[in-house]
Amino acid sequence: MTEPRIAVLLPCYNEEAAIAQTVAGFRAALPGAAIYVYDNNSSDRTVEVAREAGAIVRTERMQGKGNVVRRMFADVDADIYVMADGDATYDAEAAPAMIARLSGEQLDMVVGTRVHEAADAYRRGHVMGNRAMTGLLARLFGRSFTDIFSGYRAFSRRFVKSFPVLSGGFEIETEISVHALELRMPVGEVETRYFARPEGSVSKLSTYGDGWRIAKTIAMLYRIERPLLFFGWIAALLAVAAVILAIPLVVTYLQTSLVPRFPTAILATGLIILAALSFFAGLILDTVVRGRREVRRLAYLAHPAPGG
Repeated sequence: MTEPRIAVLLPCYNEEAAIAQTVAGFRAALPGAAIYVYDNNSSDRTVEVAREAGAIVRTERMQGKGNVVRRMFADVDADIYVMADGDATYDAEAAPAMIARLSGEQLDMVVGTRVHEAADAYRRGHVMGNRAMTGLLARLFGRSFTDIFSGYRAFSRRFVKSFPVLSGGFEIETEISVHALELRMPVGEVETRYFARPEGSVSKLSTYGDGWRIAKTIAMLYRIERPLLFFGWIAALLAVAAVILAIPLVVTYLQTSLVPRFPTAILATGLIILAALSFFAGLILDTVVRGRREVRRLAYLAHPAPGG
């Protein structure tokens, strides 16, 4: 059996202070891997420093991490992919263990669950947001990961080549997690150390701005992947409102055989009609989603399992 081709993918934006250390770390941990740095319109010397460190440097002009991941997954050909950030916060020494678990258990994704040792490595707001979003994802989709926002992951070829990246920004990790959950892929987690950024490296994350975008992404994915439940809840709320409005009208009608409040009666009738339309929209979309999921599953099965 030949050794699997391993590609390390490092999306970067203004990481001049950290990219050389990141490339050196993965070069030492995975000496046979091809290390790709995808620059996303950096205004500093990220490209030059990455080339000097020995990485294969490519550029994606569309701004946003999701756009970079889309380009990386489309362009790079390998058997196993390791994706991390170029800010030297992820422990490159954990990569062999992640790959060994991916191949040994024939998994499609292994998430590097972050364990932060330095107090300034992980902002408190990010910790709270991560826990909240992880719990929300578990409630919406039935199961989740310990750290859904981790950018440190190992993928099989069949995951990468069957994943239609739609996100444009930092919500890409959420989309990756939902894709794995929806197709019920075999996945795993490995705890990894998480370090503070090197001096001179600045985080591009916004706790509230990116948190709001991620929450919207989860809601959008829930609407797309669970349309019957999504529109079913809307239908139920509309129906309950209609019943609440209609009860006094029914009581009055039974007592007097009259309907004195026509506007309320018309409103209640309209709400019931909207509830029915919402329910049937969800029912139709659920059938469409099932067909889309079957197509994605077939695209996923077109590639062999890792280590197989």
